[in-house]
Amino acid sequence: MESVFPRELGLFCDAFPAESRHQLCGHELRIAHHHGARLGVAAPVWEAALTLCEYFEAQKLNFWGKTVIELGAGTGVVGILAALLGGDVTITDLPVALKQIEENVHRNLPAECMARTQVAALSWGLDHEEFPNNYDFILGADIVYLKDTYPLLIRTLQYLCGPQSTIYLSSKMRQEHHTAMFFERLLPVYFTSELAFRDENENINIYKVTHKSNP
Repeated sequence: MESVFPRELGLFCDAFPAESRHQLCGHELRIAHHHGARLGVAAPVWEAALTLCEYFEAQKLNFWGKTVIELGAGTGVVGILAALLGGDVTITDLPVALKQIEENVHRNLPAECMARTQVAALSWGLDHEEFPNNYDFILGADIVYLKDTYPLLIRTLQYLCGPQSTIYLSSKMRQEHHTAMFFERLLPVYFTSELAFRDENENINIYKVTHKSNP
């Protein structure tokens, strides 16, 4: 029977939930991720998300009393940390990912943070106008990887980003996904953008993006 049902559970890891732990900004986060075809790329904690969280700590970013929205949250790790750091946070992704995000919110946020954190579905370019358009911070980690979604993401960012907003986008710079084209050619048409941090070893860039004033 063991030849039919081997004991090595790693062979079936795609069918089982997993948990990872991360020390970030003085907090230990316990993040559940449910690997499988249903969630796909939304399941893991991507390195670009951890890099953005570490950037918050290095820069001592202040989220107290600030409104924050995370796009394409996946596990929600970035938005959860922003809530722990004082933000009034909305964590968004496609409907299929919301249950995983909600689980991680409940795992990691005390009651006082839960009271100012919400999880909501947001499909770029479609229902973004159901959200406010003046967030203090707009966050995204590894959300630039499907070329067909780039115009939808731009449209959503244009709506959400007010004159006082700051966008932080952390991304693995994947040549096969034309990631550099998005940041170097497309994004600067609509926003003021600067490279805020680069991790050479992981090939991850963090861009600080703001509203482009009319000339």
